[in-house]
Amino acid sequence: MSANLKESELQSATHVDVNGRRTRVFIEGDPQEPPILLLHGIGRSLEDWAPQFAHYRRAGYRVIAPDMPGSGFSDRLPVPTTLRALGTSVLETLDAIGETGRLHVMGNSLGGALALQLLTLKPDRVATLVLANSGGFGSEMHAMLRLVATPFLGSIATRRTTHLSARMTERLLYVDQSLATKERIDHALNVSRQTDAGAVMHETARLLATIRGVRLDWRQELLANVSNHRRPTLIVWGDRDRILPVKHLEAAHRVLPHARIHLFEGVGHMPQVEVADEFASLTLEFLRLPAVA
Repeated sequence: MSANLKESELQSATHVDVNGRRTRVFIEGDPQEPPILLLHGIGRSLEDWAPQFAHYRRAGYRVIAPDMPGSGFSDRLPVPTTLRALGTSVLETLDAIGETGRLHVMGNSLGGALALQLLTLKPDRVATLVLANSGGFGSEMHAMLRLVATPFLGSIATRRTTHLSARMTERLLYVDQSLATKERIDHALNVSRQTDAGAVMHETARLLATIRGVRLDWRQELLANVSNHRRPTLIVWGDRDRILPVKHLEAAHRVLPHARIHLFEGVGHMPQVEVADEFASLTLEFLRLPAVA
């Protein structure tokens, strides 16, 4: 399956009302099928998971992928964009679409930390976890994100996205530079033009990080709470991730020693896009394990 965006894969993306907020979410599959919830990273959108949609649908899963509040094409929250607030908003979105089952939750980057937050908020709703190059396991992150987290410069940097900056960001995400397509760059520019997109990204970055890196306080609290709710977990990383370094994989395994781990060689920050077929095979095999059933 191609790792490019395809309109045919996004036909089921719609807007729903979530407590008065217009929220965009991809929903495909029968409500009786086991649900997979896919969570994107900071300043991104559900398109980051598009290469996986058809894989999971063919395997018999219901696929749910929301745009986080203030990201993609969803309205922002009326409160500060904390990880807890994002987790609550995801649960509210699930309620709005009538999804009440236990979920296989997959998160990339900040979406991984958000997946862990869901586990602490509603442990009975989470069946398994797949964490792909996940936030929450170390302080190191790319200088671009540290800049976004600064009070003054960050607000300027997120005020306007140019074609050059969008292209640079897309190229940072992948080892295979051919994936930084015109289509993806244009999509990033479109997302950046949405009301509050830059402000929400700056706000979120400031709450979670500083110029020195990812804050320790929220990571410690989150991981301490997660330890009380053991779930079948798969942690994957690209060994050439320039956003969150691969050393975080070892840290994640120390925190979650029961987790299965996998390292993708020659891959960057988004293995679900860069090695879409391999990622799908690995995650579906994980979901089929007897301990996961």
